[in-house]
Order: sequence, then structure tokens, then C-alpha cells
Amino acid sequence: MHLLGYDIGSSSIKGTIIDAQTGGIIAAASHPSKEMEIIAKKPGWAEQEPQVWWDNIVAVTGRLKKIAGKKADDIEAIGISYQMHGLVCVDINHKSLRPSIIWCDSRAVPYGKKAEEKIGVKKCLETLLNLPGNFTAAKLAWVKENEPSTYKKIYKVMLPGDYAAMRMTGEICTSISGLSEGMFWDFKKQAVSEPILKAFGFDRELTARFTPSFSVNGTLTNGAAKELGLKPGIKVAYRAGDQPNNALSLNVLEPGELATTAGTSGVVYGVSDKPTYDTQSRVNTFVHVNHSETSPRYGTLMCLNGTGILNRWIRDNMGAGLSYEAINTIAAAVEPGSGGLFIHPYGNGAERTLANMDIGASVAALSFTTHSNRNFYRAGQEGIVYALNYGIEIMKDMGIKVKKVRAGRANMFLSPVFREIFAAVTGAVVELYETDGSQGAARGAGIGAGIYRDAKEAFVGLKPLGVTEPDKRLKAAYAGLYGEWKRMLVEKLAVRG
Repeated sequence: MHLLGYDIGSSSIKGTIIDAQTGGIIAAASHPSKEMEIIAKKPGWAEQEPQVWWDNIVAVTGRLKKIAGKKADDIEAIGISYQMHGLVCVDINHKSLRPSIIWCDSRAVPYGKKAEEKIGVKKCLETLLNLPGNFTAAKLAWVKENEPSTYKKIYKVMLPGDYAAMRMTGEICTSISGLSEGMFWDFKKQAVSEPILKAFGFDRELTARFTPSFSVNGTLTNGAAKELGLKPGIKVAYRAGDQPNNALSLNVLEPGELATTAGTSGVVYGVSDKPTYDTQSRVNTFVHVNHSETSPRYGTLMCLNGTGILNRWIRDNMGAGLSYEAINTIAAAVEPGSGGLFIHPYGNGAERTLANMDIGASVAALSFTTHSNRNFYRAGQEGIVYALNYGIEIMKDMGIKVKKVRAGRANMFLSPVFREIFAAVTGAVVELYETDGSQGAARGAGIGAGIYRDAKEAFVGLKPLGVTEPDKRLKAAYAGLYGEWKRMLVEKLAVRG
């Protein structure tokens, strides 16, 4: 028995077939090899055609079938992970009415601000756990005002993963987690938010029916099966946004557990059993994938834009042709604190954790006589960890416990010195795993289809590749260093504020 997971990103579609019993990978592939086009008709805009996602889902499935052979005939359930916060609008015939306004599109910010003013900041935070901001609901408000003829034709609005599931099953539905990420969910009433509908002037019927993330939403139709080259009747049993799904892929489901990624941007996602919020909305809380009324689970997400992109900048401009591995080796030989050099990695646009301020990156205490490239190699990694910990402190203030952090073996977490710094600064044990979003989606499908009795059974075969404990010496050293880094940041924010 096998499970199929898709991860619908803005760059490519990834797919994995796993053995349901062992958790072993049968086949894995991505498509296209060149990044999918992002349409930007104006500055700050970012759109993609939903049909392009589907075409690439079909293509990646063909590649998976070639690798898996006859084992592809034994797929019992499908799971879907997707880029969060996108808006897809379809008509009564399930046809997309316009390109999807995706996660990195910023045009809807003023619309979210207007809704915030109408509802009130306090009520927004108490019921939505966030401010409306630039999320899916605000993007729909932009369509309503700027494309009224299109808006009138809308039958349902959905997220990218909902669209993919609709193409597979012919059914239109979403998840509670999905409604929360779009700012449509009232956490107090456990229902679609009436204040949001009223503030934006939306009809309740535009939102799709909702189900738990782990549930059978439909089965593969004959038409979809023919396009994908799979057998009809396969259960589509799971969907989730990429960050909640990344947490699932790392088996991060209980309070006190955190998932983290550190690619171009960095994300820390912590699980709690209480619906908490940050009063400044510097981090965002959504319904987690394993949420239920009897065992509530919420995921709080913080994002740092300037993560791996800083490390790449240092390599490209100061690396003298060295590989990341060589740079990591040199960085490990530099003493903690990098000889007094501090870097604030805020050079990739406005940062949510800084209340959406764009303060730019900065280097402090640079000495022309004592510092060289090697100091930058370590200071860059330290600065990234400090900035991530700054966000983690916000989460801690919300009552989220930080005991254990799990990460995929990729990007910054490939660096042993980065893992050591991360453990020492945060005080958390870091566990490293070999997994990704499409594998998580496949396991989620097994849970949703009832193939697994519970999540514990779903993660059989997923073992940590390595564990990094906080080093007492490093922890003591970094307590003072982080304090100095934070002091300089707070001063900078005060000047800008």
C-alpha cells in the first residue's frame, strides 16, 4: 500500500510516493526544472495561473510513475501541501476566473488596514488572533473593488491546495486551518468570521464548506485519474499550508515542539494548545493540522526574510570562491562572538517581527585591523540565529514553550556550527531529519484516510539523523552576546519608530 504527497510551491511542484507500512520513499520528483513563472504586472504584484499548477502536477505525476513503475497502481490516498495565503476564484463551473494572487503579492495591504479599522484592533486579535493584513480575505477585497465584473462571477474562493483538490475530486471544500490562514476564521465562535465578512462586504456563500485537515474530501474522478495516469477512486485525504505541513512532516504536533526552516527566509513554527496572539501581530497564529475541539492545537509562525540570503551574500561577496561547506569549517574555528563583530540580518525587505519596518541590514563594531572574511562567516550565522531567537522570544511571551526544535537536513541547518549556535542561543535541543513537504503530505494522507491509526504510527521510520544539545559553555557565552545584539536592535528600532 502506497501514499502520494504533492507540495505545490510557487517555484515548482514536488511529489513523493511512500510505502505506507515502512515510510520508505518509493519515488520522488519535482517539476518543472526551471522555476514557474510569477506574473508581476505592477510593482508589488505576484500572480500565477492555477492551470499551470495543474499542468505541473500532471507532469510530476508522470515522472513519479516512471520511477515507481507498477507500485504507482497501489496508491491508496493523496495528500496536498501548498503555498499559503493565495487567492483562487472559480465560477459555478469550477473554472478559474483570474490568475491567483499569491502569498508574496502586497497589493492588498491597504484593504486589510481598512478592515482592521472597521473591526477594531482588539476584536481582530481576540477573534482572528491576527490583524487582517495582506492575507487571502484582503486580496479578495482588492478583487471586489478593482475587478467588480470578475467578482460578480465568483462562485467560491479557495486556496491553492483547495484548487488542486477540486481538480482531483470535483468537490469544493477547504479546511479549518485554511480558513484561519486566510483570516476567515473566528477562533472564539469556531466558525467563519462574521466581522470579516461584514467589514469587507462578502457573501458567506463565497467561502467553501470546511472539514478537518485529516479527512477524506473526495476521491479521484475518472477524468482526473486519466489526466494523472492514476487509478480512479483514490482518496484525497489531507491538505495543509506549507508551514503547518512542514511541521507535520517533522512530526511537530504537540505543545512545546517547534519546526524550523532556514532557506532564503527562515521560519519558526511553534505548537500550542491555547489560542494566543501577539498584541503587535509580529507573529501569526493559525489552526494547526491536528486541531480538534477536544484537543485544540494552534501553530504560531514567525518569519525572518533575511536568513539564507545573508549567508549567500557573504559567500558571493566575501567567500573567495569557497563552498558553503568550506565556509562553515572556517566559521567553526572562529571564537563565539566573531571577535566583537555583530550583524543584523534585516536586508531583505520589511520584517514582520519588527512590526513591518524595513530597517536594512547593518554591521556593528567592525574593526579594519582585527576583522577579516572569517569573522563575517561566523557573525552572519550568529546574526541569523539572534534574529530567529528574537522572534522566538515573542512566541515565548505568548506562552509557547520551547523544548525541542526539529529541522529538515537542508539549507542553513546543513551547517554544524549553525546548529550549535542555534541550540546555544535558544536553549532548545535541535533534531535533524531527512524529510520534506511532499513526504509530509503523503503521511498526512495516510492519517486522513484512516490507513494509520494515529500520527505516531504515521511516522514510523522517521528517525533523527542527529541531535544537537545546547553546549553549556556556548550557552553562557551567547547569553551576553545576544543581549548586546538585541540592545543595539532595540535602539535602532526606537530611532526608526
